[in-house]
Amino acid sequence: MLITLLRRHLGPHWKLLVGVLVFQLAQSLAALYLPTLNANIIDNGVAKGDTGYIMRIGAWMLLVTLVQVACSITAVYFGARAAMSLGRDLRLNVFTRVGEFSEREVQVFGAPSLITRSTNDVQQVQMLVLMSCTMMVSAPITAIGGVILAIQQDADLSWIIAVAVPVLLVCVGAVVSRMVPWFRKMQKRIDAVNRVLREQLTGIRVVRAFVREDIETKRFEDVNSDVMEAALNAGRWMTTMFPIVMLILNLSSVAVIWFGAFRVQDGMPIGALTAFLAYLAQILMSVMMATFMAVMVPRAAVSATRISEVLDTEPSVAPPAAPVTELAEQGTIELFEVGFHYPGAEQPVLTDVSFRAERGQTLAIVGSTGAGKTTLVSLLPRLFDATSGTVYIDGVDVAELDPELLWSRIGLVPQKPYLFSGTVASNLRYGKPDATEDELWAALRIAQAEGFVREMEGGLDGAIAQGGTNVSGGQRQRLAIARALVKRPEIYVFDDSFSALDLATDARLRAALKREVDGATFVIVAQRVSTIVEADRIIVLEDGRIVGAGTHEELLAGNETYAEIVSSQLTAEEAR
Repeated sequence: MLITLLRRHLGPHWKLLVGVLVFQLAQSLAALYLPTLNANIIDNGVAKGDTGYIMRIGAWMLLVTLVQVACSITAVYFGARAAMSLGRDLRLNVFTRVGEFSEREVQVFGAPSLITRSTNDVQQVQMLVLMSCTMMVSAPITAIGGVILAIQQDADLSWIIAVAVPVLLVCVGAVVSRMVPWFRKMQKRIDAVNRVLREQLTGIRVVRAFVREDIETKRFEDVNSDVMEAALNAGRWMTTMFPIVMLILNLSSVAVIWFGAFRVQDGMPIGALTAFLAYLAQILMSVMMATFMAVMVPRAAVSATRISEVLDTEPSVAPPAAPVTELAEQGTIELFEVGFHYPGAEQPVLTDVSFRAERGQTLAIVGSTGAGKTTLVSLLPRLFDATSGTVYIDGVDVAELDPELLWSRIGLVPQKPYLFSGTVASNLRYGKPDATEDELWAALRIAQAEGFVREMEGGLDGAIAQGGTNVSGGQRQRLAIARALVKRPEIYVFDDSFSALDLATDARLRAALKREVDGATFVIVAQRVSTIVEADRIIVLEDGRIVGAGTHEELLAGNETYAEIVSSQLTAEEAR
């Protein structure tokens, strides 16, 4: 999976990789040339007392060293560019793919895991590429070249290399095989930390209201300790690697000097012995660099698998192959025998739901908690796809509509209104970037939000914190409604979007909508009966099925479920 991911996303940066290869090759050749020059100085300069020769070869060694340094710096530059470009592309691709997901895929992965995959996991792969470009490319070149040149210096001592390298590889392989499971656990446990932290930050008011600080702290300590345990176990194995490498390197060096002494007695030049020792050190250091890479590969492989899972997941809400890009009607909605079933759930959320709303009508949906109201309205903009039946917008199946056209026709105000960090104006222009200030104020006026926005410091340029946490729940709902109004779609979907408003503000807002937004179709999900009494048609849902449909008076007179909902809030006389 790691190789597939790198091949797919490093391909566009092949020029940088070629640059890394060229300069790492030059750097490695320069490093391999230096011990030979040093041997020449010892055997032909020092031994003969030729100072001029020593100066000439010494100057040449200095030049080769400078070339080596320059090539190394350039290779690191190209490698860093390639790694950073890969990280940028992976994060963009993960973000783009998540943006295509329906609610179903987001729920399967979970928001904390998706955040970890686009940050920590991408960083692991990025660091692997960086270290590969700066170390792994030169390591095999140096190792292979070192073996060849060491044999040229003295073939009789080459058995030391033949013993040391396999022993080192076996030891490293045994350690790495025990590190992989812990790295896999570490990434999953980081997901858990992000999940708990996100829940606690989002629900901080609930935590404080129920005095659960100590329990939540203990909960975070548990998942945090799990990460520490995985990191410590992986770290313990990691710490054994470098002592093993150094032990084998030192024992090999002792063996070279010990047996090399006998070779010198037999006529082997001192310079050749020195060069052989240098090449052995280069070979084993290259293996050590490969060892360092071996430490990073397992964790990067786990991260690459997690990233690929996101990139290879096809959204359940797929765009049509031949999308409809024009609509003749404006504002009609029809559902025909629609059903919806969550994967793995025992019971369907919706069953055989059918109704039609004409342009300009107000359709209300009521029902008990869990009746399927939010799921139902989520099918209109294709946040989910119905598992059976068909959803029509303006006479066309939503699955055949161009997504941009569909979303331009619908203004959705979700059950939990969300505001983005920025200003009031930037949030209102979210669906219509070129909206004028007059349009913004008009939308705020209809949404009954003009007053508090004018009182904010900066007005339309007033700051909005992430999630709208610096405004009240009612203000947040009204700004979300204004955002949909700025877009001026043909269909408005309000998913329990008036729940945080007082009765007077609710009444003024609905009156303004009826007066100012002419010809649009409204779909209103509401818990409060007073919000929907004037609707042209009311759909009553119970356990995912329609158990009643009609006007307020008709349902009050003939539908027991609706009458119970009304009686729990109002007396019959008040409802009329």
